[in-house]
Parts: sequence; C-alpha cells; structure tokens
Amino acid sequence: MTSRRLPLLFLLLLLASACRVGQNYTQPALPVPAQYRAASGPLAITDSTTLADVAWRSLFQDPALQQLIDSALVHNLDLQVALRNLESADQLLRQARAAYVPTVTAQVGATSNTASRNSLGGISAEQFVGTRTVKDYNAGLTAAWELDVWGRLRRLQEAARAEYLQTAEARKAVQTQLVAQVAQGYYDLLRLDAQLAIAHRNTVLNDSTLRLLRLQWTAGLVTTLAVDQATAQQQAAALLVPQLEQGIIEQENPLRVLTGQAPAAVSRAATDAPLAPAGPLAVGVPVALLSRRPDVRARELALVAANARTGAAQASLYPALTLSGTTGLNSFVLSNWLAVPGGVFTGFGVGLAQPLVQRRQLRTQLELARLDQERAALAFRQVVLTAAGEVSSALVRVEKTQQQAALAAARVDTLHQATRHATLLFRSNLASYLEVLTAQGNALQSQLALVDIRRQQSGAVVELYRALGGGWR
Repeated sequence: MTSRRLPLLFLLLLLASACRVGQNYTQPALPVPAQYRAASGPLAITDSTTLADVAWRSLFQDPALQQLIDSALVHNLDLQVALRNLESADQLLRQARAAYVPTVTAQVGATSNTASRNSLGGISAEQFVGTRTVKDYNAGLTAAWELDVWGRLRRLQEAARAEYLQTAEARKAVQTQLVAQVAQGYYDLLRLDAQLAIAHRNTVLNDSTLRLLRLQWTAGLVTTLAVDQATAQQQAAALLVPQLEQGIIEQENPLRVLTGQAPAAVSRAATDAPLAPAGPLAVGVPVALLSRRPDVRARELALVAANARTGAAQASLYPALTLSGTTGLNSFVLSNWLAVPGGVFTGFGVGLAQPLVQRRQLRTQLELARLDQERAALAFRQVVLTAAGEVSSALVRVEKTQQQAALAAARVDTLHQATRHATLLFRSNLASYLEVLTAQGNALQSQLALVDIRRQQSGAVVELYRALGGGWR
C-alpha cells in the first residue's frame, strides 16, 4: 500500500466510525398525573419550588436532631457502602473510556534453536551460517486498535456512564432515606418523652385521689370498692411509666446504630411540638419527581444503561474492524541487535472479523439485552407510580393530622375541665367517685392520644419531604 492511499484509508475508517447501531434513549410515556391527589388549600402550590428543594438543615432546625443527622451522614454504614459502590462505578467508567485507547504490548525475547544434523534446516544452517545453532534477538512494540465502526464501544461507554450516574443517584436515595429515618426516630423519642411526662403527672394525680378516697373510707363515706377501683387506676397509670421507659431505650438504641455509633442515650429537645416548616408546603407537580427524587432518577438511568447495552449487543452482530501495527529491533547476532536502521522491522495490518458460528450466541445475548431493557422500563414506570402515590398519601396525612390535632387539643382541654369539675363535685358530695375516676382516665387517654397525633404530624411532614426527594442536598 502506497503512502498516498493511507490518508484515504483513514478518512474512510473515520467516516465508517460515525455509524452507530441501536436506538438512542428516549424517555418512555409515563403514567404521571397532572396533579397530586388531595393537594388542596395551602398544599395546592404547584410552582417550580417544592419542599424537596429545602436543605435538610433548614427544615430540621432542632440542634440535637441536626447533630444526629450529621453523625449519620458521616458514620452510617449503609451510606458508606453506597459510597464504595460509587467508587466502583467510577472505576468501571474509567475502564469503558479506555476502550478507545489502542492496546500496546512491549516484549523482549531471545531464542536459540539447534536443528538436526540430518534435517534440511540443519544442513542449510551449516551451509549459510556455519552452525546448526541459530539465535534470534527481538525487541518490539505491538499495537492493536478496534475501530468503533458500529458504535459498540460507544454504547458500552454510554452504559457505563449511565450506571455510574445511577450509582450516584442510589447514594442520594440512601441519604434521603437515612435522613428521614433519623428524623422519624428522633420524633418517636420526643413522643415517648412527652407520654412519660404525662404518665408521671397522672400517677401523682391518681395518688392524690387514692389518698382522698382512703380518708373518706376511714370516715365511712365510701366503700372498699371505691378504694380498690382507685388503687387499680393508680396502678394502671404507674404501669405506663416502666413501659414507656423501656420504649425510650429501645428507640434510642437503633437511632444510635443509624448514626454509626454504639447504643447509648440520645440527647434531645424537651418539647414534643410538631414539625412545622415556615410557610406553606409547596409540592410542585408530579412530573418533577423525575428529576428531584433520586430513586426515580436511578431507575431511569438503569433504563438508559439497558438501552445502551442493547445497542452494544446489536453491534456485536456486525463485523469488527481492527488495525494492528508492530515495530522493533531484530537480529540473529547479538552485536547487531541494536543496530539502526538495519535491525528495525515494521508491520501494519487491517483485520475484519465477522462472527459466524457464534451468531446464535450473539443473537441470544441481544434478545436477553432487549428483555433486560423491557424489565428496566417496567421498573421505571413502577417507581414513578409508587413515588406519586407516596406523595399523595403523605399530603393526606399532613392535611388530616392537622385537623386531628386541633380536635384532639380541644378534647384534652374539655376533659381537663371535666376532671376538675368532677373532683370539686366529689369533694362536695355532688358526684360519685366513679365519675372522678372516669374523668381522670379519659383525660389521660386524651393526652396520650394528642401526643400520638403530634408525632403523626411531624412524621407526615418528614415523609412528604422524603417522598418529594428531599434530604440529599
């Protein structure tokens, strides 16, 4: 081949390399509703800014909770695994990018062959070289470069890039889940603390009622039944104390484990006030989940990678074009080994390989890649539906727990007043001891219920924040 034809050859190769087999990724049609269900009133704000855009430190302003989340983001083992997965994906992406670089091999060798005296080679060697022992010294470089004519390497690189980004989104998803878990566990602790304080107060209240009934029993004003029933109610209130103390410790331990630390006490605020972000809770539109929620984005990137692998499998059915070249120094006399230019050898080759016998195997790989792509598309649709459903459910919880909290607070005030009235009437012999005990029991249950609803309020906001994709910023 003359030197004038080489530029033409390379031009043709470059034009051929512009071809690419397979379909470029396009986002499939998704069953995304235009608006979240139950997004009414202050939750109906659907501008481009949503609660998910708020940094977790701005949403959770309790210093103790911030410290717990900070510790979890540094020490949580699941998040550490996600970071290692991201590093592994980065290495695979680097490997995919290196596929465009020619393979270069260096070798140095020396051989010594002694032919048989009776062989043609031995006779020829003695005649022309003077000895049957022929030595050969060789040092050279060999390079091979696969031309990406059908885009197989580009598709593989596209898949590796999508898998790297998928792993990055998966790490964000782990973080959003972790932030939500820590916050939920923390608000559970606040609930238990508040209920324990209520149990202590009611134990004291029941003690005073029991003392009063015992005095009246001594004076013959009430029966033993009244004392027994008051004692049973006092014991029921006292029973709550060790149960709640047990619950606090059992909640502290997993919360510490989430933060990557050994089980121990957890410092926290002294109030159970529900989480109340400043201003209305903007939720945006469902389609925004495709870019804001990490697990949804990760599923889409998995589909992108599957689409690219399908293209790579399809390109494997076509001929592979390879350029190869070799150069180096060669001599059968050691003293002339490094002689230049006499000892220099070169070689250049172009290879075209078309799979034949392996075609059924390659066809099977293509069909499997297409099935993987279909599964990835179904998984993507499923996670989008799930995400929209989670946001809608969280919206309902936020709205309804606000209404429940208002009603429960009013009921607590009513039953507190009823307890005071029943106690005063009982001391004036205008009400029975059963009315006092009933009022006290109802008041206790209403207080515990109010604390539970306040916990549900905080949990609903945390869940809405997570469902919208917040927590990784």
